[in-house]
Amino acid sequence: MPKVAITGATGLVGLVFVSKLVAIGQFEVLALTRRSLATPVDGAKHLCFGDLTQQTELQDKLVGVHILVHLAARVHVMQDTEADPLTAFRTVNVEGTLNLARQAAAAGVRRFVFISSVKVNGEATQPGRAFTEVDAAAPQDAYGQSKHEAEQGLRQLGADTGMEVVIIRPPLVYGPGVKANFAALMRAVQRGWPLPLGAVHNQRSLVALDNLVDFIVTCISHPKAANQTFLVSDGQDMSTTELVRGMAQAAAVPARLLPVPVWALQAGAALLGKGDAV
Repeated sequence: MPKVAITGATGLVGLVFVSKLVAIGQFEVLALTRRSLATPVDGAKHLCFGDLTQQTELQDKLVGVHILVHLAARVHVMQDTEADPLTAFRTVNVEGTLNLARQAAAAGVRRFVFISSVKVNGEATQPGRAFTEVDAAAPQDAYGQSKHEAEQGLRQLGADTGMEVVIIRPPLVYGPGVKANFAALMRAVQRGWPLPLGAVHNQRSLVALDNLVDFIVTCISHPKAANQTFLVSDGQDMSTTELVRGMAQAAAVPARLLPVPVWALQAGAALLGKGDAV
């Protein structure tokens, strides 16, 4: 039975992914976390390794693991309080990731699945054109840059050691337990607050939590996934206006949308230090 280790096993994606693997019943599951699980997933073994940094020691504990799925990361935040956000992102997302991958390769791990981000591609495309796996990377913020650098290091490590590397770049993930901007938007819609989003006609890719988890499950063992990069989404892009209407319909409340021009939204968000939110 293949043994799968998962970092970030207590996160939004990690908890669902671990539970999914246990339910499938075809894998030995090892949940790797920063701290002890308050409610461990039944059927999964658990190992607490502390912070993921350049000094984290895991090689001995990875012996016998066939596949490592790396979900743990310093995540993108709207208002970063770090004096040097890029250094903070690099410490965890680049140095920590590559340290983990080097130890995985030395321990004999066969495949390393890295959950990256579509932010490696950039923030926007020309109208009518979606990002693809073969586009040149063009990250626009420290988070995207750190994920890009980690990808580059992993590809080189894979070439040097023979460990298979699979890279998955999801867009915004939605589903039960989601936090940050998506959760705040849902609360506003459910409470019936008027929202100045009635004239936002962008097209944005999303991926449902369950869809992302199913895709990762496929990537851990499919032979053709080896050494590939994937952009994953629900396949149905929508504007922010359409997203709010969909949320309102699901909550059985009216969508209260005000047609404020995008330029005005961007100016207001910039003044509030939340330019990334528009």
